[in-house]
Formats: sequence, structure tokens, C-alpha cells
Amino acid sequence: MADRMLQFVRLDQHQPDKRPATLRREDFGEIYQEFAPEAAKAQSSRCSQCGVPFCQVHCPLNNNIPDWLKLTAEGRLEEAYEVSSATNTFPEICGRICPQDRLCEGNCVIEKDFGSVTIGSVEKYITDTAWEMGWVKAPKPRRELAQSVGIIGAGPGGLAAAERLRMRGYQVHVYDRYDRVGGLMIYGIPNFKLEKEVVLRRWKQFEEGGIHFHLNVAVGQDISLEELRVKHDAVLIATGVYKARDMKAPGIGLPGIVPALDYLTASNRAGLGENVPGMASGAMNAAGKRVVVIGGGDTAMDCVRTAVRQGATSVTCLYRRDKANMPGSMREVYNAEEEGVVFEWLGAPEAFLGEASVTAVRAQRMHLGLPDATGRQQVQPIPGSSFDLPADLVIMALGFDPEDLPTAFNEPGLPVTKWGTLKVDHRTMMTALPGVFAAGDIVRGASLVVWAIRDGRDAAETMHSYIEQKTAALAVAAE
Repeated sequence: MADRMLQFVRLDQHQPDKRPATLRREDFGEIYQEFAPEAAKAQSSRCSQCGVPFCQVHCPLNNNIPDWLKLTAEGRLEEAYEVSSATNTFPEICGRICPQDRLCEGNCVIEKDFGSVTIGSVEKYITDTAWEMGWVKAPKPRRELAQSVGIIGAGPGGLAAAERLRMRGYQVHVYDRYDRVGGLMIYGIPNFKLEKEVVLRRWKQFEEGGIHFHLNVAVGQDISLEELRVKHDAVLIATGVYKARDMKAPGIGLPGIVPALDYLTASNRAGLGENVPGMASGAMNAAGKRVVVIGGGDTAMDCVRTAVRQGATSVTCLYRRDKANMPGSMREVYNAEEEGVVFEWLGAPEAFLGEASVTAVRAQRMHLGLPDATGRQQVQPIPGSSFDLPADLVIMALGFDPEDLPTAFNEPGLPVTKWGTLKVDHRTMMTALPGVFAAGDIVRGASLVVWAIRDGRDAAETMHSYIEQKTAALAVAAE
């Protein structure tokens, strides 16, 4: 039992030990060691148990963080897991990949002078222990319902909704165009951040709970949205956003310039034991190449660190703003720097050089001007400041846009916003098509896994209300 909380005045912040950069460059294993039980207890006891828990306020899932920290400090891990999993479908995944330094830990009230509580690492420790001890149970309902729901997309948003609806007793069917469950958690996030078994075990658990997965099924080709609407009492679209953002510049079409997601998918598929043509041909393999990654978000960090592990001779990240203005997690930047990645701050590409394939990126120096309407400093080029970065492989990590779902689904009645995201009533999360809901990135734009989980859980509640009202109305009409 912990003697008391508020140990931040006596104990320093401590993350689980990281493997040395020289070793972790050689493989795709997770870089953090496991938290020792006593260390996890000690770090949990640093929580100040403040009256207004800003960590919880700034968590998209509003996780009851102080509660499960206190339970962990007292050694009551099974109860800590119950509290943690009550609001989060995948605490073991969020503990690994959430940018805690921008969310819960970044808003910890003791952060300024003492260093925040290591919330993410404790969350991971709690749930990994729960898996080891058999406390994690399949989502089996107390009673079965006749109504069914169809979910398009087996990413975090779709899976979170599937779990909530299954717990209520619905017959849940998940449709995905890929051959595995997990979406970007499987194909977009490298193993050194999230080992695939962590996701795949949830797939097995959900199947055990009675959730039906229909893989390699493309809605609009193998089955229509209208067929799903007829087949199910409600449908949720949770496809995420996969279309790579492009840029216009001389030489952009040269061989050797690849989208970030294609590159990461090839690497992850190879890691899963598949024969990937792009890896065999070298088109998606950084081994022995000078690599330049363009972008500053978490996807760019995934790309530079993957290139290091593939054996690139040099890896450079080109970003048009400075380090303080990077949209990605600072922890990922530090990890990349430790692993030998070079950052070219305040540089933007203006052309790609080469004939048969790319040989260099021509970039221009930038400076930060006055803030725009959003409060972010504008980026302005410095005349006559061009420079060249040698490159055999250029990876474009400029973000993602929605695919044209009305065309892909052959459903022109599906409304979209000016950004291409699906338009919904934000109170109900329903589109203009009755009984068709949408959640996650396809509604809010490219965002975090934790936000997709939140949206999926919220959509499950509104879908449940819709089906209840629909069932009641049919019963009245039948009388």
C-alpha cells in the first residue's frame, strides 16, 4: 500500500528505461522496457490528486486518470484496469501511441516545476498486466438482441463502436477492405511504437465476443452501401482518411518519391512476413539510400525512424517551421534525434532534381512571420536561400485527406463538407441518410487514434438510441 500520494516533492519523474539508440536502430522492437511494478507504483504516487484534474480534462476520452493512478500506487491493479477500461476501449494502445506530452501529461499541474506524472507508461503497464493476468474479457453481452449493425472500417473508431454495441447485445458486423483488423494501427504505425500482436490480440478477442469481421470487402465494389442499409438496422462509416496530400513542384513525378503511407504500409507488411514487391524491388526500401522525409507530424517521425532501421545511409527530415512549431510529439522528435536523424528546420521543398530518378531535393529557407487568424505564425520564404539535399528516396509526409466516399460508395446522397469529410448532425452523428452514421477521421479529418476511439464510442450510443426509437415506432405501427 502507498503511504500517501503527492510524492512528486520527493520522487523525480521517471519513464521506463529506453533501449540504447545503437541497439534499437537495429530492429523494430518497442523502444521502452517494461515498467517494474515498484517503479510503476512509485511514479503513480507522484499524482497530486488535484481537485480539478487537468489531465482528465485534456484527455479526449476523459479517462479517470487520478483514480487509476491512486489504485496503481496502492497495488490494486485489477481495480485500476477496471477504471481505465471503463472509458477507453484500447488503453494498452493509447498508453503506447498517444502524444501524452500534448494531452494528459502536458497539462499535468505538477509539470512546470516537478515534471508530469508518467501517465501513458502507467496506463500501458496496467493493461499489459491485465492481459497477462487474464483480466481482459471478450465483449460478451448479458442478452442477445435481434437487431444488427454494420460498421464500415476496422480501425480504432469502428472497433470502439463495435465493442460498445456488442456489449449492448447487438449483432455486429464489421466490413473492411484490408486483410487484417486494425486499420492504420496495423499498417500505418511501426512496430517500434506499437507491436502488431497488441492489435491482433484485440481482433481475436472481439471475434471471441461474437463480433463478425468481413475482410477484403470494399463497400461500393463487393457490396453497396444500400445493401448494408437493408441488411442492418443502422450503419456506421468509420473509414478514416487515407488519401495522401500532394504538392505541386517541378520533378514531383520522379521515381524515388513516394507517399508516406505507402512506404509505412510496405514496411509493416514486410514485418508481418509478407512478400512485398516494393520492398523486394527497393522502391519502398531505404537500405543503403540517402533519405529525405518532408513533413513534421507523427507520420514523418514514423518514416524517418523506419528508414533508420531499414539501413539508410543518411536520414534527413525537412520541415518548413522550427522545432517549437512541430505538430508531432516532441518525444518522437527526441527519439529520432537519438537514433541519428538530422533535422533541417525552416526549410521547404521547391523542386526535385534528377533524371531517371530523384537525386536531390531543392529547398528554400523560411522564416516565421506574424501570426495568422489561427494564432500560428505564418511561414515566409527567404529570397535567394535555396539549397540542395542529396536524396535517393524522398518520402512525402504532408498529411492525409478524405477519399471521395460518395463516388467510392456509389451513393451521391451522402453529403460531404468543403473539406471532403462526411457531413453529420454533430448531436446524433447521423448523416443525411437515415440510419447511416459516421465517426472518426472521416468526420473530423486526420487526427489521433484516441479521438477516433472517443468518436466511435459516442457514435455507438447514438446508434443505440436510434435503433431503440426505430424499434419502438415499428412496434406501435404494428398494433
